[in-house]
Amino acid sequence: MGTTNHITTKWLGNMAFESNNPSGLNLTIDAGPDDGGEGKGLRPKALMLSGLAGCSGLDVASLIKKMKLEVDEFTIETIANLTDEHPKYYDSVVIEYHFHGNNLDEKKLQRAVDLSVEKYCGVMEMFRRFAELTISTKFHYS
Repeated sequence: MGTTNHITTKWLGNMAFESNNPSGLNLTIDAGPDDGGEGKGLRPKALMLSGLAGCSGLDVASLIKKMKLEVDEFTIETIANLTDEHPKYYDSVVIEYHFHGNNLDEKKLQRAVDLSVEKYCGVMEMFRRFAELTISTKFHYS
């Protein structure tokens, strides 16, 4: 039997909810004005993309530290396509890893990305069950 994550999400009224996290921090979820909300919280589907990028980002950051790589800036762009029909879900997701610096070890950084994508990132594995993933790595020299 694996580990269980238990999250409590409480309705705050109208279209807003508060959700807890094992970190001890809470986050607010809300619909936009178009959907009857006040836009004072995060959108659930977009949060999934943050979860995906964050999960993989933590892997890569950990490997950057372990391999003692020099990176000035690291960003992940996640661009997802939603289906037209309800229930709308992401059927394809592009994940771009951007590394900035003047001394980038491209081979090792690519290895860090590959390890996350293929081996470590559980959220990536979940996404793989319902979406086509396109992964790319870009190096920017300052």
